[in-house]
Amino acid sequence: MNDMSLVTKEKLVADFRLVVADAEELLRATAGQAGEKMAELRAKAQDNLAAARMKLAEYEAALVDKAKEVGRAADDYVHENPWPAVGIAAGVGFLIGLLIGRR
Repeated sequence: MNDMSLVTKEKLVADFRLVVADAEELLRATAGQAGEKMAELRAKAQDNLAAARMKLAEYEAALVDKAKEVGRAADDYVHENPWPAVGIAAGVGFLIGLLIGRR
């Protein structure tokens, strides 16, 4: 998994969290609505939200695990290959310096 897909998944989890929060607020706002059909819809929505929260927690745990794995891999690479890592860091710093210097 590359860094871009990790960022995309993090954004997806954040967006999903917003949808769940909005749906919960909608359920609270309609709590006073009477009617058998409304009660059925509210119960179904609450069940779906509970399932969504569990899935969200699973995805967040997977993202945290993946981020830790990527961090460990980077740490291992730097320890096993210190000079190439220094060269890469110097190259990135040089490029950033060029970009900043152009302004």
